[in-house]
Amino acid sequence: MSTKTKLTYDDYAALPNDGRRYELLAGELYMNPAPSPMHQRVSKRLQRQLEAFFEENRLGEVFDAPVDVIFGQHDVAEPDIVVVSDPSQISRRGLEGVPALVVEVLSPSTRAYDRKIKLRRYLELGVRSYWILDPEARHLICQHPQGGRYVVVAEGRDGDRVIDPAWPELAIDLADLWRGSPSSSG
Repeated sequence: MSTKTKLTYDDYAALPNDGRRYELLAGELYMNPAPSPMHQRVSKRLQRQLEAFFEENRLGEVFDAPVDVIFGQHDVAEPDIVVVSDPSQISRRGLEGVPALVVEVLSPSTRAYDRKIKLRRYLELGVRSYWILDPEARHLICQHPQGGRYVVVAEGRDGDRVIDPAWPELAIDLADLWRGSPSSSG
């Protein structure tokens, strides 16, 4: 009978700096390839909209990958975009604890991982707002936990404006995210 050992933050921190992106979820190590330029373009544009709202209104600070979000001893994630509303969560190691908002931008290689493994683990770890942005489908969904699962509280496609009820003054302009992308007309 074999016993699977759960990795810890110390194991994660000791990984070689080999240019790969690693995450530790429930003590299990995952590796993901670097994102595509389209992924980065869309992520950057969403980040700018979030910064304009959270940072200009002094409601939080917005970070983009790579930054470690250290949920605990066995969980270190690297979301595409993270909003932290409590400055005490920012440490020398990374962002510690549960952020106000976690955003994952889907890539072909991470689609199932972000929608299943990370979604389930973020729910277990207490992430209150989990957004999934799909550049290929030009779709944003905003989710909050309810009844032991995430439920969609807002979503939009193409040129919609999306408002998560957690921040009613924040309207995400999706048309701006897709501008200049291969499937865009402009």
